[in-house]
Amino acid sequence: MDRWDLEAFAVSLTSLSDNTVKSYCADLRNFAEWCERAGVSEPGGVDRATIRRYLAWMTTRQLARRTIARRAASLRRYFAWAVRSERLDADPTVGVSTPAGGGRLPRVLEHNHLDALLDGTPSSGVGAVQRLDEPEWRRRRDDAVLEILYGSGLRVSELCSLTVGALELDRGAATVWGKGGKERRVPLSEPAVASLRAWLSVRRDVISDEHGDVLFGNERGKPLGTRDVRRIVDRRSPVATHPHALRHSFATHLLDGGADLRAVQELLGHADVATTQRYTHVSRERLSVAYRDAHPRA
Repeated sequence: MDRWDLEAFAVSLTSLSDNTVKSYCADLRNFAEWCERAGVSEPGGVDRATIRRYLAWMTTRQLARRTIARRAASLRRYFAWAVRSERLDADPTVGVSTPAGGGRLPRVLEHNHLDALLDGTPSSGVGAVQRLDEPEWRRRRDDAVLEILYGSGLRVSELCSLTVGALELDRGAATVWGKGGKERRVPLSEPAVASLRAWLSVRRDVISDEHGDVLFGNERGKPLGTRDVRRIVDRRSPVATHPHALRHSFATHLLDGGADLRAVQELLGHADVATTQRYTHVSRERLSVAYRDAHPRA
């Protein structure tokens, strides 16, 4: 594995998040192990035929198209780096076609489901059974978490890393650190500001001083994690969903309301507007459904 210089490759990925770097390296380890079994012991022995055989092997193993596309992207990134750093003379991935990710369109929560989730009063479904003895601090925290996820469109990782010092409640804004360590300023809705004020009044009763000014904590007094956020959504949502659906809903509802695509891109922290454009497809589909359901001549 040393011949693949994965540590040096990881160090070169300065613009990417830690999770993305880990994913790239895991994909490349899988490829290197497959190459070893195929009799290729170093990157210099990889050619286009090797890449094509690897893609075919993943297909026969019935890996998801998204997984195959992601692994192919990891290989392209790695071999391009190897050529730039003069470790290889040629990139074997050039000219090799790979399957499109074929990702599903983001699932968007309906307004009545959002109202139930944000108000904390689901009538049926996943979050219908709520403990009557739920502590007040947890209700306040959950309110603030959900209002920020939907009202500001944050990624779960961005929410978990928020600090008290990042908030500007009087201005209705917060500073967020997104993918690749990029900073952006996002607006906070009025309900989010109100929920945050309520949470901040009890925050010190929950989070121990050793964790500094981290904004949200869990039942153990430690910083809130992604699994904790998933539990919050599961408790409160009237339908089976995922925390990221709140970000999808934020973007789609903005476009439904006529927001500019570039503005939505900025709010979401997307480096490429093409990533944001997938929400326009969701928005158009929702309009088509509304037309078919409501128009008498549809």
